[in-house]
Parts: sequence; C-alpha cells; structure tokens
Amino acid sequence: MFSEVKTKEREQARRLRRDEGRSVKEIARLVGVSCSSVSHWVRDISLTPAQHEALRQRNPAYNGQCLGAAANARLSRARRFRYQEAGRRKARQGDSLYALGCMLYWAEGSRNWNKIVFTNSDPEMARLFVRFLRKSFAVEQARFRITCNLFADHLARQREIEDFWLRTVGLTRASLCKSTVNHYSRYSQKKRKNKLPYGTCRIVVHSTEIAQTIYGSIQELAGFDRPEWLDMPP
Repeated sequence: MFSEVKTKEREQARRLRRDEGRSVKEIARLVGVSCSSVSHWVRDISLTPAQHEALRQRNPAYNGQCLGAAANARLSRARRFRYQEAGRRKARQGDSLYALGCMLYWAEGSRNWNKIVFTNSDPEMARLFVRFLRKSFAVEQARFRITCNLFADHLARQREIEDFWLRTVGLTRASLCKSTVNHYSRYSQKKRKNKLPYGTCRIVVHSTEIAQTIYGSIQELAGFDRPEWLDMPP
C-alpha cells in the first residue's frame, strides 16, 4: 500500500506525464524519485503526437529510445503469447487439480500480466490454491508472499491470525509481508458483526510465465478467446 507521500508523488508524476508530456527521466528529476518508480506509475499513459514531437525536440536521441522501447514491447508481448499457447496445451492434458486451480483463479484472482494475486477468506480455497501452484508450477516457498488483511478488531489477535494462515497454506514467516488493517468508520463500527474471524489472506507469486500460462489455460478450458489479456496492466 502507498504511503501518503508516495501517493502524492505518484499523482504528480502522472500529471507531468499526462498534461505536460514529460519524459520518465525528467519526471524522476522533478519529483525526486527513481526512474523505475516513474516508469511503473505512468506506463499506462500514452503521449499525444504533439508531446512525442516535443520530446524529440528536447532530446535528439528520443526517436532511438522510442524504437528500442517499441521493439522491447513487441518481444515482451510475443513472449506472453507463447506462454498463453503453452497454457492452452497444458489445459488439454486432463489434470483435474490443474483445471480446478485455473478455474479458481479465474473466479477469485486479480488480473496482472506479470504476477499471480489471489485473495480469499476461505482457508480451504487458500490451501488448495497454494497446492495448485506448488504441484503445477513447482513454485518454491521462497517465491510466495503472504499478506493478511485484518480488521480493526483483529489487532489483539494479529499474531494468531498470521500463524493461522501460514499453517493453512504450509508456509513460514519468511513468506509473510506486513499485515494490512482496515479501520471502521464510526457508523460501520456500530453495525458490523465479525463475519470474517481470520480476515482474508492475499497470496502473491511474481511470474509472467505462470500468470500468462494460467490465462491461456482458462481460455482453453472455458472455450473462449480474450486477446486483451495479453495487454492488461502489470
């Protein structure tokens, strides 16, 4: 989750890109953050032809940079396409756990091109999804990241809840990220009943190959084509 400062820096970076057509390096210098942060924050913002021309005038090497970026984007997309085709072939192998894991991710997972993000309050779903990733993709413990999403009345039991989820999915504290806490408004605090005694568990594995393989498998298993899944935000 962004801190308040980071949120302001992100919004400033996006405004400089969208409204002024600034380059990533220019934005990084003006905002006082790294080029990699700026690149991540503004990668979904397309420059207008006039903004491209202004950049070219300020930086004669800009045309070469654009050509290089375009070539890298084409290579990256072609790689994602190959992963999805591999996923279609894998789906046809008839592995019931694999099919179940893909359908579970289709229903409950988040769409990112370069990582798997699965959040749920059901311990058995979380357990099954981790088993699916381990068996189908040989994901080792060190690659898992677990975040517990708590409510304000869970704070006294935070350690207990974290240990509960770690036991459930068979991971250690080395995989645990800092838990997040949802605080109630004055109104909801009076009305809320504790329907989620252990909050929710967020499971993340960073891998373009696994994400795109699953997307290809989902399309094959469900019998549809979703070309835009190749170009979804990272």
